[in-house]
Amino acid sequence: MRRDTRTARWARHTAGPVAALLGVAVVLGGCGQLKDEVATVTAKQTLLESVPDGTEGPFRFTGKDVTGDVSGSVDPTAKGLELTTAIKDPEHGFTTNIAFRVVGEDVWTKISFTGTEGLTGLPKLPNKWLKLDRTKLADAGNVPTYEGTDPGNAGPLVQAATTVNEDGAGKYSGTIDLTSGEAAKVLEAEQMSALGEAAKQVPFNAVVDGDERLTSLTLDVPAAGSAKAFQYVVNYQDFGSTPKLAAPSGTQAQNAPALAYELLNG
Repeated sequence: MRRDTRTARWARHTAGPVAALLGVAVVLGGCGQLKDEVATVTAKQTLLESVPDGTEGPFRFTGKDVTGDVSGSVDPTAKGLELTTAIKDPEHGFTTNIAFRVVGEDVWTKISFTGTEGLTGLPKLPNKWLKLDRTKLADAGNVPTYEGTDPGNAGPLVQAATTVNEDGAGKYSGTIDLTSGEAAKVLEAEQMSALGEAAKQVPFNAVVDGDERLTSLTLDVPAAGSAKAFQYVVNYQDFGSTPKLAAPSGTQAQNAPALAYELLNG
């Protein structure tokens, strides 16, 4: 029974070349007829600079896409990431709850089931953090690693924006080319294929707080073929007030039993 969490994709991070945008702004600054282009570059630069870079301290995040919801926290100092998702079995109605905690190179998981009334035969794992050996995973890419302070991939998405409008009071809107650069890896390949040319002009909205920190980014992905429209949402909050992450120890943790690998590997 494989539980594909798709969580590693959510933790991908690529920094945007802010310096290049600054250079473009300087070149365009003396040309009055290019006022609109200058405004667009400036808005995009500002939005890129609002993406978390590690100076904000620990923070929480939530997000969703067509596959479901995720939540968790990031601790840049500890190179820590905690991520939780829930996967509902459409046939039997129960839900698999999976959490991961990453501190440096180490990773732990918790796996439990809810909505199991009337069902038998489901595996039972210890209610502890189970330390994983990545070499025992059939596809280590399905287990997250710490890859920076932008688990929702807001930076690559903003970098791929073709238009960015500043709508006032920390609000932004525009369009993103999901076929461009690292942004092309954010959605699943099947979704990208179904979108076709529409992937080049996906509308988005973003909000930046009074301290110039990105708090939300929402893509309105259109319907394509038999696939329904959906939103890709990233929320960042509680900067500096979120508890730090540490390796679980003592009675909180143990090495993962064989059953945990069977669940993760299929």
